Parts: sequence; structure tokens; C-alpha cells
Amino acid sequence: MNLELNNVINQLTPISLKEMDRVKLQNRTDTKFVFNADLLPVILNDISAFYSILEIKGSRTNTYKTLYYDTKELRSYIQHHNGKANRIKVRFRKYIESDLNYLEVKFKNNKGRTIKARTKTDAIETELTSFSKEFIVDNSYSFYEGEEVTPVLWNNFTRLTLVHKTKNERLTIDLNLGFESFSDQTKKEINHIIIAEVKQEKASSNSDFIQAIKKHHIRKSSMSKYCLGTALLNKSLKQNSFKERILKINKLKQC
Repeated sequence: MNLELNNVINQLTPISLKEMDRVKLQNRTDTKFVFNADLLPVILNDISAFYSILEIKGSRTNTYKTLYYDTKELRSYIQHHNGKANRIKVRFRKYIESDLNYLEVKFKNNKGRTIKARTKTDAIETELTSFSKEFIVDNSYSFYEGEEVTPVLWNNFTRLTLVHKTKNERLTIDLNLGFESFSDQTKKEINHIIIAEVKQEKASSNSDFIQAIKKHHIRKSSMSKYCLGTALLNKSLKQNSFKERILKINKLKQC
């Protein structure tokens, strides 16, 4: 992390994990933006008066490790590629600094809302336990049976989590993205982009972050880390719908 970014992060007001309970937003709308990492210090400086930053054990940058599950036919990937509403993603996520592990099932409905169910686990599972299989069945809206899904993609990244000081809004900013295929350990790192996500009860452009980012002519861009990593590591997969986003990422590298 460069010095300029580190200085801006340290100027933000800290908030604890406990204090974040008021913005859990397990049923929410998500609005994503993708932009060049060089812009991040400028944007954070612009919004510093409106947001607090999550601090865990003295650290304001938090490391995440994720293992995505999918069917053998990669149904989650294909459904997202084809623009199908009412789709799910299954993943394990480890929060490194707080040493917490969760199995998560995310459901995106046809109204654009994200509904997330999660349960604590002892570790990221590369082979599902009976408990995890049951949890997937109970929370996947009858999409998948536990036996249907297998590990597909590792993902790691660094996250800044910001909470608006007065609104029911959370902002996640992901950097240092890395992907690794579970099957053949092929790797891809994308350090030049930021994926920012505004999480709200109801989608609204009346967000201080959205207003700040508009000044840089950055438009919202749906970007699933699972689909991005899967497409980048599997060139033979159907990915016409993602070509524009991948081209955008390559273009940002040249900025």
C-alpha cells in the first residue's frame, strides 16, 4: 500500500466491529463501481467527513480469503453470464484479522436485491461437512443440493469497510485482488483496479460516495469477483457478456 493511501486511511474516524451491527444489511441492494487504484486516495479524501472506517485489532485494512463453490457445469457462473435473475452463489469466507470463518449463500432476486444467509464454521472447507450441506439446501431457495456443488475458485483481497456516519449505508472497497483455480492452481493477480460496493436498504444515488465518484466520470459496473476470476482463468468458458468488463479492466491498467 502506498504512503498516500495509507495517510488518507489513517485520517478516517475508526469504528469497531460491534458498532457495525447497525448496518448488517443482510437484505439489501448493491451498487458496484470499478476504477483505477490510483484514484482511491483522492476519492477517500473527498468522502472522509461522511464515513467511518472499520478497525480490527489496530488494522484498518482487512484481509479476506474466499473459496467459491459451484456445480460441475458451473451453473452459478452460467446463470450470471446469461443475466438470469433469482440466482445464488455459495462460498466460504475467512476474515483473517478477526480469525472468523463463514459459509455464505447469497441470493440475488429478480428485483435486484441481495439476500445473504451465513453460518460460522471452524475453517474454510474444501470438502463439505454434513452440516454445511444441510445449510446450503436450507438457504439456496431449492436451487442446489449440498452434494451438487464442489470447490471451484480461490479469491483473496484486501478490504476497507466504511460506514456512513448518519445513513444506513455501508461501503466496501476491495483492492489487491488475486484468483487461483482450485483444480489446477492457475493464478491471476489484478492489483491495478478497485472494486467498490455501496450497500443500502434501497438503491439510491443519494450517497456521498456515489456523488464523489461521479465527479470522476465513473459509472456503476456490475462485477462479480467469482465470475471475473472464473472467466480470466478459463478462456474456453462462455464469456461474451463479460468481455466489455474484462476489456475495461485491461484498459484501466494502461491509465
